[in-house]
Amino acid sequence: MSFDVGVIGGGVIGCAIAYNLAKFGQKNVVVFERQYPGAGSTGRCGAGVRQQWGLEMNCRLARGSVKIFEQLSSELGVDIEFRQGGYLVLAHTEKQIEQFEKNVSLQNSLGIPSRIITVEEALEIVPYLNPESFIAATFCPTDGHANPLLTNYAYAKAAERLGVKVMKFTEVSGVERSNGVFKLTTSRGNFEVGCLVNAAGGYSKPVAAMVGVDIPTYSERHQILVTAPVPRMFDCMVISFTSGIYAQQVPQGSFVLGIAENEEPSYNTNSSWQFLEHITYEVTSILPVFGELSIVRQWAGLYNKTPDSQPILGEVSPGFFVAVGFSGHGFMIAPKTAEIMAKLILGIKPDIDISYLSLDRFEKGELIVEPSVVG
Repeated sequence: MSFDVGVIGGGVIGCAIAYNLAKFGQKNVVVFERQYPGAGSTGRCGAGVRQQWGLEMNCRLARGSVKIFEQLSSELGVDIEFRQGGYLVLAHTEKQIEQFEKNVSLQNSLGIPSRIITVEEALEIVPYLNPESFIAATFCPTDGHANPLLTNYAYAKAAERLGVKVMKFTEVSGVERSNGVFKLTTSRGNFEVGCLVNAAGGYSKPVAAMVGVDIPTYSERHQILVTAPVPRMFDCMVISFTSGIYAQQVPQGSFVLGIAENEEPSYNTNSSWQFLEHITYEVTSILPVFGELSIVRQWAGLYNKTPDSQPILGEVSPGFFVAVGFSGHGFMIAPKTAEIMAKLILGIKPDIDISYLSLDRFEKGELIVEPSVVG
């Protein structure tokens, strides 16, 4: 069976790229997913959507994605539970405040309505904060949160309605390139595609290796927990780059919490008691009331990382495109990233230049340093 474009990976990035390809007119597209859409990193993420970055590229991708998120439920025909309760980013040192002032100036210049606020103003937004744990904060009211599984599902179903073939439980085990065509061996037979997209998330490196391309991505475990639902306490995401904590109350009342940890590269997605001990100490120092919450469960997913914690986007060899290495930020910038990738594949000039995120930046030593990341 032959297709014009094949996408390896049925997470939100892969399904959104396929949807945008079909939206722009290329409907002869297939998505190969070894399990089911959302089974990998997308379905295991914290699902925050923030625009408060320190680099113009990231701000533009995030701002563009929020604009899409704001109307995505209507466009895709599924309520993805996108809510804009804002992001409250805590500053713990004077040096952080200096950086946040630069960030906010950049963000405002790009139409992102963030602002520096005092401890007292932060307590008006989240009264449960320990005022001794931070010295200032930034807040952006249009940041928010969406349901990752529903978003992934919505993109996959919308792509299928436009003619895309989404092949679940179809693992790609081999790729050969001959006469400008990619020949794929999968668990459900052989396929040929004219163009191939690597959107394989945590498994991006071995997928690229099948095509004979070496990419400097690696995966590491990141863990999350969810609490029992409680009455609404606050609407925003609370985040600290110092401790690596993030905490968000979802529409059903549960809190989703995560924290950055020092992990060795691996494909391990098992939960650990060490994570539970670590996050409990850190989060209760910032939000003491969380000591009264009941934990329902915890889980782990893979951050697919690069040496500079920025994604690799674009064509890396003739007909072979990658959208990988998002380092924990893939979900929040997926809508705009997928639109740009689809345009690049179809030869349409995108409205944001992503050449800075090309693979060759690592050879040139032109790494991109983002000052505002968790983990």
